[in-house]
Amino acid sequence: MNDYFLIAKIDSVYGKKGFVKIFSFSDYPNRFLILNKVFIDFFDDKKVFFVEKAIKNNNNILLKFKNFNTPDDVKILIGRNIFVDEENLVKLPENHIFIHDLIGSKVYRNNSEFGIITDVLTYPANDVYVIQSKGKEILIPAALDFFESYDSKNKILILKAGDSLYDED
Repeated sequence: MNDYFLIAKIDSVYGKKGFVKIFSFSDYPNRFLILNKVFIDFFDDKKVFFVEKAIKNNNNILLKFKNFNTPDDVKILIGRNIFVDEENLVKLPENHIFIHDLIGSKVYRNNSEFGIITDVLTYPANDVYVIQSKGKEILIPAALDFFESYDSKNKILILKAGDSLYDED
């Protein structure tokens, strides 16, 4: 079974040569400039599309897919999600983690299970982890100051002990 990772959504037709403007969900917009293939979702079925050309135009990313040469050709793509397979994921710098890897991770504090990461909220200053703990949602800034370690293989996040940020009331 292939795993697919959401990276963008097709926003609109651009120009007269079959380009589409996309809305990127990626923190690495330049990734689109080197992609050769993507997967586009059609009714929960991922179809491979080959990227013929990618252009960065001001703050927009424009894509042209092979055999899609006119605005009429690409109309069917508007509003559809763009995915990549694991082979085409961005290689992250040290101390960076994909959100899809964090979701479902067990969180430990003081050698006991504290909760499970259920969501990651993205804000300009930093991300915030939503942790379900004892029937409550606890929000913790995604800052290295609060974490001892993260084991991506086993999906385990260890919080630093003794921080009052997430103490019980």
